[in-house]
Amino acid sequence: MEDKSNSVSRQYVVFKLGKEDYGLDIQKVATIERIMPTTRVPKTPAFIKGVINLRGDIVPIMDLRSRFGLPAAPETEDTRSIILKIDDITFGIIVDEVDEVLQLTDDSIENIGNIATDLAVDYLMGVGKVNDRIVTILDVEKLAKIDEEEKQQGEEENES
Repeated sequence: MEDKSNSVSRQYVVFKLGKEDYGLDIQKVATIERIMPTTRVPKTPAFIKGVINLRGDIVPIMDLRSRFGLPAAPETEDTRSIILKIDDITFGIIVDEVDEVLQLTDDSIENIGNIATDLAVDYLMGVGKVNDRIVTILDVEKLAKIDEEEKQQGEEENES
């Protein structure tokens, strides 16, 4: 009999924000696009850059650097929008660069709860170890949620 591991293997789209590597479950990624012009929407949080018209569909776009409290960076030739689809919700995130698709087993992903209890950690699912690299795996569902406090911040910023 063969000794089969109970570990499930999944594919992740790996992207960069600055020098850090992040991963998203490929099952949630609809498409990866070059940056398109956005239209700002009033009364939205600052990290919502606006909406784009993607082949006839209006898609909200989130600036992931802003969402994570990172300093803004100029758009480059490598800057991309990763369009995500969760159930009936479609939205995009702006990233510095899309790197590759990685295969990770559940065994190679450490739970982030052991490391920190910060609110920003809420978006994190774990940390994947690949050779000498560390890839932070994001929880797409939690990333998509905007809480009431963030909505109010957006309204206040838009009013001023």
